[in-house]
Amino acid sequence: MADRPVSIEGYYDEAFAVPGLLREIRRGESQGVAGYIIACFDDVGLDAARNFATAPVVGMCEASVYVASMVAGSFSIVTTLPRSIPAIEKVLRRYGRDNFCKRVRAADIPVLGLEEGGSQGETLIRAEIEAAVREDGAEAIVLGCAGMADLAKRLSVDFGLPVIDGVAAAVKQVEGLVAQGLKTSKMGGYAMPPRKDYVGQFADDQPQP
Repeated sequence: MADRPVSIEGYYDEAFAVPGLLREIRRGESQGVAGYIIACFDDVGLDAARNFATAPVVGMCEASVYVASMVAGSFSIVTTLPRSIPAIEKVLRRYGRDNFCKRVRAADIPVLGLEEGGSQGETLIRAEIEAAVREDGAEAIVLGCAGMADLAKRLSVDFGLPVIDGVAAAVKQVEGLVAQGLKTSKMGGYAMPPRKDYVGQFADDQPQP
């Protein structure tokens, strides 16, 4: 996708990410895709994606915080930059998991910095996990960025507590929904949007009546 941010770090980037996301959902629907994952921890465009999709759509934050509350009495989230904290706190309130979450912490590393060779990203993430256990009393850790996914198993072993990768959690939840034959409801708020005139690139991407 040419018209998209290279990473999502806050509300402004979220707005630019949604049109491209919906194009991918539309393409997936035409190809018979069985389910979708929003692999951004802010669960960007989740409701709009559910408008478009008949297949299940699960957000990685949504999946991970529900999983965390099933395996621990409390958890802390470790994300990338401090600017992402308010958006994550807002999503937590939406899911009713703010009472389980002790704190949202930022390792102060950009999303793309996680991919750089020789990055200090893992060191910074480890420091925040140590602080979450020591200061927050967290019983589990949720990794608040898809770019941290490959660290989950190693960190879980090293710290001796559940460290949850939201992408893996979302994959398993989608698989479960598909196995049950469940689709996204088209009643009420997730009804297919009506055909209407839109101006700009997105005009050709609207659902057919």
